[in-house]
Parts: sequence; structure tokens; C-alpha cells
Amino acid sequence: MLLKGKKIAFLGDSITEGVGVSDQANRYDRRIERECALSAVLTDAISGSRFAYQFKPSEWPRQDLCFAGRACNLPLDLDVIVVFGGTNDYGHGDAPFGSLEDKTVATFCGATRFMMELFHTRYEGKPIVFLTPARRLGGDTVASRRQNDPEGRPLLDYVDAIKTIAKDYGVYVIDLYRELGIDPSKEEDREAFAPDGLHFNDAGHGVIAEKLIAFFASI
Repeated sequence: MLLKGKKIAFLGDSITEGVGVSDQANRYDRRIERECALSAVLTDAISGSRFAYQFKPSEWPRQDLCFAGRACNLPLDLDVIVVFGGTNDYGHGDAPFGSLEDKTVATFCGATRFMMELFHTRYEGKPIVFLTPARRLGGDTVASRRQNDPEGRPLLDYVDAIKTIAKDYGVYVIDLYRELGIDPSKEEDREAFAPDGLHFNDAGHGVIAEKLIAFFASI
């Protein structure tokens, strides 16, 4: 797929917002905008935000503006939609994981299904791409701040739920957890790409941009 001249929306959290980069121009979405000569980019990224609706308000209300709600406000004239999130649903908040059949935006699985169904209906025939959560420091263990998650699911369960639900809607998924090649639990990877164990630096955003550009070139 040739991206030149396309209008793309990026829906994300703190990673897409650019936490960790030395200059906002080095974010993965802006790199793609420049390198692929996009006609327009709409980036809706909020630090701390999650796919699912939260029951208890956060101390910082802005992060409660969930992906599912913001998805409804995207313009209808988009050529491509890229969604990169889910790590905060794993890391904090009170929305349950839910079941793969859920349609309520009050669970992670339900919010994922809601967005995919919404995009599938509104943007029929247009590429919809979900990036799974990438590896993060401690992501293979139970997140200590998670509420309402008695099963203590690892991050990989969130990754695989996105991939499974996507099959029902023909949504593309890039499995960054398995395919990005960056593991912050390894000291050398953390120092090179994600110094705080979660947010990517300039080099890390460069890797994500390359992964996305190569993906679009393949479809």
C-alpha cells in the first residue's frame, strides 16, 4: 500500500504522545508522516489512557478519556487508522479484562471489540491497524497496581485478546510484543530503546516507525 497522500489517524497513549523522546518530531507517527509524505495526520494520544471505560475516576481525569470513547470522534474521511494501546489497561485502572465475546466498553475485551466493530462499519474497505502492547519491564508478571483483576493476567493475555478479536473484523494486527525485537527486561535493550522500561526513546520510536512502514508496504 502506498501511503503518499493518505490521511491517517493515530489513536494512542503516552507512547504515541511522545513521552520519552528528546523532540516530538522524533515520534513514530511524525516520522511516518515525513518519510511517507502523508497528506494529513490526526494524532489523538493521551498519557495514561486505556481502551476501556473506568468505573472510578482517576486523580488525573484526562487519562479517563478512554480509547473507545475517543474512537467515536474520529473524522469519517480517514484513509487509515492506527491504534496503539492496551498497556495501561494491563498496568492500572479498574476495568476488568472481560471475555472475548464482550461488547461492553467497560471491559478491556469489550472495548477492543467495540472499536474494531465501529471502525469496520465506518471505514469499510480501509486499513485498520492495531499495534499490540510491546514488551515492558515486569510485563511477564502480575501488575501490582491493577485493580479488579483477580486472575492476575500477564500482558501477553492482552496482546492475544487483540489478535483474537481482530479476526472477527478483518482488522490488521502488528504483534509488537513478539515482533518488535525490543525487550526492556534486558539491560542492553532498555538502555538503547526504553530507558524507563516502558516508554521508547528516539531510537525506539524509529524502530516502531520502520515496522509500520514495512507493514504498509506489504499490504
